[in-house]
Amino acid sequence: MAKTLVEWKITDGLTGYAEAVAFMEARAAEIAAGAAPECIWLLEHPALYTAGTSARAEDLTDPDRFPVYESKRGGQYTYHGPGQRVVYVMLDLNRRGRDVRRFVQMLENWVIAALAEFNVPGHIREGRVGVWVERPGKPRTVTGAMAEDKIAAIGIRLRKWISFHGISINLDPELEHFTGIVPCGITEHGVTSLVDLGLPVTMDDLDVALRRSFEQVFGDTH
Repeated sequence: MAKTLVEWKITDGLTGYAEAVAFMEARAAEIAAGAAPECIWLLEHPALYTAGTSARAEDLTDPDRFPVYESKRGGQYTYHGPGQRVVYVMLDLNRRGRDVRRFVQMLENWVIAALAEFNVPGHIREGRVGVWVERPGKPRTVTGAMAEDKIAAIGIRLRKWISFHGISINLDPELEHFTGIVPCGITEHGVTSLVDLGLPVTMDDLDVALRRSFEQVFGDTH
């Protein structure tokens, strides 16, 4: 079993979406060619909306609010903006196993493990991609279920079994900005963040938790 040498790239400030996509596409091609190592890229975007391959026009409720980018990742509409940690994952599934469902589950488990370091129980729900937290202080849903809010979104693309795009985790974004879309096409649940949950977590704190939990979930070998 060969050692996995994953490059961790952290970019301060705000990175433009088109710039990020160009980097990911180039890096994915290099990984496929064996010319570069796998890469995890941690960054923040300026306020914008992205439309995944399943996005429905009616779910963009305020199209003039922020720039809207067509994205070839899976999923529907997503908001990105300051205070949200975006985690782009350029990993080689040729070596990690060509199982897309399992890979998405590993990404979800990675987020859950990172949140657990702040004593936040994250949950996966059937039919809802991403990571959710229960909100016992909120009114129950119309079905009587406990209220839940989304804290992390996941959407990936594969090219030659190299992944790109990835995860967004709400640390302290402006939650009102999510009202310009129906996040991931789901209307019966809300959106939250670590700070909204009352946790004064910094981006550095979250980055440390992500790196530590990545090793727990993915290991350091293929």
